[in-house]
Amino acid sequence: MAIGTVYLIPTFLHEDGLNTIPNYIIDAVKNCTVFFVETEKTTRRYLKKLWPQMVIDDYQWYVIHKAEKDVVSNFKNLLQQGKNIAIISDAGCPAIADPGEILVAAAQQLNATVKPLVGPNSIILALMASGMNGNCFQFHGYLPIDSLGRKNKIKALELDSQKRKCTQIFIETPYRNNQLIKYITDYCLPETKFCIAVDITGTSESIQTKTIAEWKKKEIDFHNQKFGKWEQIKKFELTPEVWSIEGGHLTPTMKMKRSIIFELYKHLSKKIYLED
Repeated sequence: MAIGTVYLIPTFLHEDGLNTIPNYIIDAVKNCTVFFVETEKTTRRYLKKLWPQMVIDDYQWYVIHKAEKDVVSNFKNLLQQGKNIAIISDAGCPAIADPGEILVAAAQQLNATVKPLVGPNSIILALMASGMNGNCFQFHGYLPIDSLGRKNKIKALELDSQKRKCTQIFIETPYRNNQLIKYITDYCLPETKFCIAVDITGTSESIQTKTIAEWKKKEIDFHNQKFGKWEQIKKFELTPEVWSIEGGHLTPTMKMKRSIIFELYKHLSKKIYLED
């Protein structure tokens, strides 16, 4: 019996993004009788939008999870029975920062045909629109959550980017976006370029590349709206170090040592007040 074929089916990034899925994806879905998916409910809803005539219960369904041994075993057995299998994640392309790669590896071990199909991928779309180096880039997935680990990783990525002119790409869950952005703007150099891409292919899509200094200014402009003109920040400079107790900038109770700070950065102070 001929071995089955594996189809890597892309999914839209947003519920209103059905137009981002090529028409030939429906033909690929019709070729499959088994579906290995990240979340069954999400995939069923997606496929009914894609192909309204599909009778969902006529197909075999398996949840990938982390591709435990029994899931991989079922996958291999079905392929060897000649079943055509679709792998589908909740958003974007499967096996790219999503479940599915272990199943694809199993298919390759069996010398099965694996068909990657074109669809929206937030990583590639963000890079395309960023204006950053598309010849040398690295994807790192999620950065460490703990404070020290995240800080060290960000500094290491910035250093590597400077040395090799290599674009560094990473992702974050929406509820931690602001925290990540703050880490980057706090610890990266003013001239470092930073692209923030959100809601890609969605109605509120935003992909903007600015230097760290420009992102800082944008944040200040936002907060300035809350103050009277006499209270607003008109100009600012970024110090090369983060102020700390160890660096002598702050007291043990986290109060600024104003005289020391002024001495350390009086050249920046002159720049603010003397330059136009």
